[in-house]
Amino acid sequence: MRIAVAGGTGTVGRAVVAEVARTGHESVVLAPSTGVDLTTGTGLDDALQGVDAVIDVSNAAVWTREASEAFFTSVAEHLLDACRRAGVGHLVVLSIVGADVVDLDYYYGKRRQEQLVAAGPVPWTVLRATQFFDFAAQVLRPQSGPVAEVPPMLSQPVATADLAARLVELATGPAQGVTVPIAGPERMTVAEMARRVLDRRGEDVEVRVQEVPGRTGELMAGGALTPAGEATIGVHTFAEYLETLAPAR
Repeated sequence: MRIAVAGGTGTVGRAVVAEVARTGHESVVLAPSTGVDLTTGTGLDDALQGVDAVIDVSNAAVWTREASEAFFTSVAEHLLDACRRAGVGHLVVLSIVGADVVDLDYYYGKRRQEQLVAAGPVPWTVLRATQFFDFAAQVLRPQSGPVAEVPPMLSQPVATADLAARLVELATGPAQGVTVPIAGPERMTVAEMARRVLDRRGEDVEVRVQEVPGRTGELMAGGALTPAGEATIGVHTFAEYLETLAPAR
C-alpha cells in the first residue's frame, strides 16, 4: 500500500513514516523538502499519483486564532482537492482531544480542519490525540531562569510511537469518521510532567501554573483535554520517555 504522510518531516511525521516502513508499506513524504507546499498545493498532484491513503499530521507554529484557522484551512482544502483528483481512497487526519470544546486559539484551526474534512469528497477518519510526552519539554524550552510557567492542564500524554502505529492502522483500513481517541496510560498535570522532566535533567527550576481565567481554564484543569469515554490506550509510559532524556551536564 502507498501511504502519503503530510508533514512527514516533523516529530510525529517521522514516526509515522518509520511505522509505514515497519509495516511493509511504501511512504510518500509531503513536505517542502520533497517539493510539496501544503499551504499552496504546489507539488501535491504529482506526489499523490498512485497513493492509496494520506495521513495528515501537518503542523505549524502558529498561536493566534486567525493564523491557525488560515493554516489548517488552506492545508485541508488543498489536500482534499488533490486527493479527489488523484483518486485517493482515504484521508486520515490527526486532531486533538478536546479541541472541539476548549476555546484555545490554536484549537479553532483544528476545528475548521475537521469540519472541512468531514464535508469533503474523500472518505475520511479523524483521530484525536492527547498531548505527546514531549509537550512539557516544549513548554519549558523557550523559558529561562529559576521559574517556569506551564498551563493549568490535566493531560493523559501519549507516546508518538503509539500514535504513529494507530494512524497507520487506521490508514490501512476503512474510513471511520471521528474514531475513538488515543491517549497514554496515565493522567497527570502538565506541571507534574514538567517537574519530572526538570528532575530528570537535574535542573533546579520552580514550576508555576499559569492562571487561565474563565471557562477555558476550568475545562483545561478539569480534564476536558483527556478522553471522556472509550479510548485507545498507548502501551508506552511517561517514565520510559524520561529515560530517553539526557541529564543536564
